[in-house]
Amino acid sequence: MNLKLRMAAAALLAATFVGNYAFAAEPPAPAKKHAVAKKPAKPTVEDQINDLRKEFQGQIDGLKNDLAAKDAQLQQAQKAAADAQAAAAKAEVDATSQQQAATENAAAVSTLQNTVTDLKANAVSLATTVSDENQAIKKAVENPNVLHYKGINITPGGFMAAETVWRSHATGADIPTPFTAMPFSDADASHLSEFYGTGRQSRVSLMAEGKVDWGTIRGYVEADFLSSGTNSNNNQSNSYVMRQRVVWAQAALNNGWTFSGGQMWSLATETKKGFSTLSGDVASPLTIDPNYNAGFVWTRQYGFRATKAISKKFGFGVGLENPQVLTPAGTFNLNSGISYLWGIPGANGGNYNAGASTSNASCTTTGTTSGGTTTYSTTCIPSYLTTYGINPVPDVIVKAAFDPGWGHYEVIGIGRWFRDRIYSGATAATAYKYNDTEMGGGVGGSFRVPLLAKKLDVGMKGLYGTGMGRYGASTIADVTVRPDGKFSPLHSLSALGTLELHATPRLDIYANYGGDYIGKSIYINASGKKDGYGWNESNTGCSVEPLPTNSSTPAAPSNCSGVNRDVQEGTLGYWYDFYKGPKGRLRQGLQYSYAVREIWGDKTGTAPKGIENMFWTSFRYYLP
Repeated sequence: MNLKLRMAAAALLAATFVGNYAFAAEPPAPAKKHAVAKKPAKPTVEDQINDLRKEFQGQIDGLKNDLAAKDAQLQQAQKAAADAQAAAAKAEVDATSQQQAATENAAAVSTLQNTVTDLKANAVSLATTVSDENQAIKKAVENPNVLHYKGINITPGGFMAAETVWRSHATGADIPTPFTAMPFSDADASHLSEFYGTGRQSRVSLMAEGKVDWGTIRGYVEADFLSSGTNSNNNQSNSYVMRQRVVWAQAALNNGWTFSGGQMWSLATETKKGFSTLSGDVASPLTIDPNYNAGFVWTRQYGFRATKAISKKFGFGVGLENPQVLTPAGTFNLNSGISYLWGIPGANGGNYNAGASTSNASCTTTGTTSGGTTTYSTTCIPSYLTTYGINPVPDVIVKAAFDPGWGHYEVIGIGRWFRDRIYSGATAATAYKYNDTEMGGGVGGSFRVPLLAKKLDVGMKGLYGTGMGRYGASTIADVTVRPDGKFSPLHSLSALGTLELHATPRLDIYANYGGDYIGKSIYINASGKKDGYGWNESNTGCSVEPLPTNSSTPAAPSNCSGVNRDVQEGTLGYWYDFYKGPKGRLRQGLQYSYAVREIWGDKTGTAPKGIENMFWTSFRYYLP
């Protein structure tokens, strides 16, 4: 605006300057006079200047008005630009919001799509789960694996068996083999083979198990029919009684301690893993013979044990088990005036077997003559079927078990005590009486490892010590008696090797070889003669077949008093499963065994043998 005013002022000054210049010049030529009307007077310079001023002022005012209008237009344009800029910013914000909203909408759509997909999958999974649960419920109702009773699980088990045995030499032993009673080659029973068929090894079992806050409590019972009562026979109904095999109670704590009590497999018996008390977890050889195989270390007896699982790979246990000394064996020529007491037959008022057999009694016949007539009388002392050792304390067994990831390994130790009461004197009044206790002990171990991609299991187990005969499958002898009446525990060794080939999922082939050995324990008595275990004067009668004592009782050869040195047995067999599945197992087995019983030779070295060739068959159905 100032520029325009300056320009107007400059123009006005220029006009004034031009007027003054024109006035100062030569005057114009006088006008010609006419005769016509008088001309108006010329405006003066001042009037002209005033007119110019007015004109310039009008122009200036016009310019001012134009400038004001332009300013107003500029302000309107600036306002319009500001409004446009604000609108653009708002539009940009709106666009950003819309973009963010679009992104969020896209994410929400994607999430919704994923949710729908998940819902579809969950629906399918839920339908499958419901179907599986319905099937499981239906199976549990129609084919339950366990029975539920007052918060505990009850699992029945066992099998039904049809089995046969054929032996080349008669023992009269049914399915179990009496290893120490296999007849010598010249015994009358050895000239007769035997065949027996039976279902007595059929087995029933029941497991009850309940969970509590601090662990698990269990009870287990297992029984078969391999026993005999006073009236049992196989004349018509084959009326044999039921036998207690395994019966125990157990508390398994959450901290790894387990306490078990009852009749169990001995802690000395190898298990397949850990310290299981179940029969199915015992690493017994795969035999049909209920006495298993010579060399197998085992008993089933009362015990109370505590075991601790340090980890999944290591544990240890200690147990107290029911003792029983086998009948002292050997030749006893006690010193003069010595007698002893070690056992007792079952009492009629108790629950031990009080039965006796007078056919094997020791009888003495005496005659009295009066008036030329002799009267004979016979006195018999019955030979009791069962004598129970009067034991001082239980057997003590400790064991450590290792499961390092390849195979199973065990180390065991056993302590035993043998006691008898000794009488030294000619009469009861003058005899010196006292109790003598001798200790026996043994150490052993076992291992069982898988080979050939778990197709072949290789096992070895053994036990060596004094007084360990009871723990060997042959049960040869624990002790002999010294001339002074004291017990002498016998050195023994039991060992067994096993091979188990899992040829197919249905076929198992097995081979075992083992033996039980009892060493000599010989003493010189007061007469200067040898006595004890492993000594006898003569076995010459072992080669002479005797006459039977009666038509139904075989006789042992006379002059054949050698005691057992060892029993060895080799076994080959198989088990084949016709069916193995949710309905149980149907299987068939065949086994052959070759067993040799050897005795200690006499002073000339004569030592006969008892040899058995045996075949077993088995057809079993196992509960699932």
